[in-house]
Amino acid sequence: MPNIKIFSGSSHQDLSQKIADRLGLELGKVVTKKFSNQETCVEIGESVRGEDVYIVQSGCGEINDNLMELLIMINACKIASASRVTAVIPCFPYARQDKKDKVRDLRRGSSRAPISAKLVANMLSVAGADHIITMDLHASQIQGFFDIPVDNLYAEPAVLKWIKENIPEWKNCTIVSPDAGGAKRVTSIADRLNVDFALIHKERKKANEVDRMVLVGDVKDRVAILVDDMADTCGTICHAADKLVSAGATKVYAILTHGIFSGPAISRINNACFEAVVVTNTIPQEDKMKQCPKIQVIDISMILAEAIRRTHNGESVSYLFSHVPL
Repeated sequence: MPNIKIFSGSSHQDLSQKIADRLGLELGKVVTKKFSNQETCVEIGESVRGEDVYIVQSGCGEINDNLMELLIMINACKIASASRVTAVIPCFPYARQDKKDKVRDLRRGSSRAPISAKLVANMLSVAGADHIITMDLHASQIQGFFDIPVDNLYAEPAVLKWIKENIPEWKNCTIVSPDAGGAKRVTSIADRLNVDFALIHKERKKANEVDRMVLVGDVKDRVAILVDDMADTCGTICHAADKLVSAGATKVYAILTHGIFSGPAISRINNACFEAVVVTNTIPQEDKMKQCPKIQVIDISMILAEAIRRTHNGESVSYLFSHVPL
């Protein structure tokens, strides 16, 4: 593939390497370091003049440092005369701060919440990004925060493949959304598998704390598969799993695109009644898997690699919305 360069930020080098290997390319030379006052410094170690540049950086780990590093890398390539710079952001940072929340505003009696996802979109554009490739945005409307093209890829085809290959009783399962916001995602998967779906309505007292849960749908004597776009402290999915077991589910699986797993998440999963908690590798999971044997990983590097190949060659990316590349 001529005139293409792939650079990796420091957030997820393993995924970047897998993408490069899939495309038969070497990762570009880049040196990232911090000065003693913690300022980030990035040096691109090879010419990018006239090249189609892809920078892979996920919104995980030290999120603010990694976001700043991505912005500096984009700008460094842009002012070094790259013809096009695409930011490949498997897990989009600040995606949950995408609106002013009416419920919280009523509780506080004010509306002073920031819409940080829009701010991040502006920062990426100003830094010089010409195109964004991301996966399972928390709210797909975030695409509208940008004035540049955004390809929001879906883990759904890889999830369907995993369910069919790893859950023998998948024809007798119910796909469950742990909140009303994920109903669309769950109904899509349930339709593709031709099974029933259910959802859990939750009421939050404050962020990261769930108060009350109500199950809408039937899971008695069935395998329940919880599907969500991300899990952070895992309070929601662990409460949901208990609710499903008490409603008569025989087994409970959780499938999540972005496994953030911060704070008490790992101990909660270890103590919960999951057969498996399945996540994609948009975020590095090696350390988490050592602490929790229930965590399994779906590799999505081939989806991102194929999106890069198709974008570079000017082909349609919509095939990836319903197929896993071989």
